[in-house]
Amino acid sequence: MKYTPPSRLKFYSTNGNAPAASLEEAVVRGLAPDRGLYVPESIARLTPETLADLPHAAFHEIAAAVAFNVFGGDIPVRELAQLVKEAYDCPDPFTGSPMVALKPVTDRIYALELFHGPTLAFKDVGARFMARLLGYFIRKQGRGECVNVLVATSGDTGSAVANGFLGVEGIRVHVLYPKGKVSEIQEKQFTTLGQNIVALEIDGTFDDCQALVKEAFMDEALNRRLQLTSANSINVARFLPQMFYYFDAWARLTDALPAADLRGQQVVFSVPSGNLGNLTAGLYAKGMGLPATRFIAANNRNDVFFQYLRTGIYAPRPSEATIANAMDVGDPSNFARILDLYDNSHEKICGDISGATFTDAQIAETIRSTWQQHHYLLDPHGACAYQALVDGMRPGETGIFLATAHPAKFKETVEQIIGAPVAIPDKLREFMAGTRQCVPLSHRFDDFKDYLLRTCC
Repeated sequence: MKYTPPSRLKFYSTNGNAPAASLEEAVVRGLAPDRGLYVPESIARLTPETLADLPHAAFHEIAAAVAFNVFGGDIPVRELAQLVKEAYDCPDPFTGSPMVALKPVTDRIYALELFHGPTLAFKDVGARFMARLLGYFIRKQGRGECVNVLVATSGDTGSAVANGFLGVEGIRVHVLYPKGKVSEIQEKQFTTLGQNIVALEIDGTFDDCQALVKEAFMDEALNRRLQLTSANSINVARFLPQMFYYFDAWARLTDALPAADLRGQQVVFSVPSGNLGNLTAGLYAKGMGLPATRFIAANNRNDVFFQYLRTGIYAPRPSEATIANAMDVGDPSNFARILDLYDNSHEKICGDISGATFTDAQIAETIRSTWQQHHYLLDPHGACAYQALVDGMRPGETGIFLATAHPAKFKETVEQIIGAPVAIPDKLREFMAGTRQCVPLSHRFDDFKDYLLRTCC
């Protein structure tokens, strides 16, 4: 694929009260000084020639093409290609390669399996790229001090970020997770690593964890003493790379189906939606030229975004625990990016996005019936996205739902639903054998701040 160097990106804050930042500044800071989220001023569309080449390319080649279109004005093409290669062209001894796969479930619905990376969850894609991008900027600046990465997790973010940054020189990762509200396997994936990874068990909800991270960025005393950044989808280096697999999904679909089968078809993506980073990446991909007709945001009982789509009123509320725990978010951060992308227009947003919401009982029934009818095993999050397609697809549409985690990560829940054992991949067995280590903390910011000041480099 041929590359035409794009212009250097500038990022502005969704709150509109902070100076424009370079890519490097946005990545290293994580959150804008006015507490807003950074968004790119503009991203060029992929050329028709590049889109035409994608069905013949491997995942890491597609990722490189999209990454260059976004980041190529700031990072030389050879160095950017090396970052992508290190992140994705790396067969794992347990899970293998490629990191993602498109598989048919019915004649009109495909699963985009995003759980073939090192921690068997979609967040490997963003976390692995971000770790290398942040490491690149640290090396470029010749930073002598340690960079402290703060990440709140409701499930898979913590494991993906922890494993993506494991052993990266000059970076210390602090994973904040709600006590008793992540699965045992998810917890083991970030509490057993040691080295430069510290797990902080917060006595509260995911929203409490996320609030602590945001407050830390705004605290002057902390930021005078410490170099802080975030690895949640708050950070542009985490959510933007998630565009890669949307383009890969379209390329695999185009490659798999005869041209006659695709002619006149409209592609709809159904996305398990919690903090809305995954959905936002898809919307940015559409802006870059992804041939997607529309998106469905699939919620569990924490359906703040669904209610906004239905009423035009955004009313955040405390999150509730569900069996789709990574979506247990009552005040999704990336809502601000979606509003910004669509000029705060509810009408425009609803033109591209519809919503769905499911109870635990409905999620369980979807897992059970899909296993019985199609012998395809869903995890609770993918089940929401799959059922949203079953319920909401229109004539002439082909549906792709994002299967965001391996069902074995929710082994006990899924086994109880289907009444059969779920095989644990070898990589997960390795995590389960590790010794859990964590630091218990309250959800009070003063306690978190004191911990950081006492322990951070």
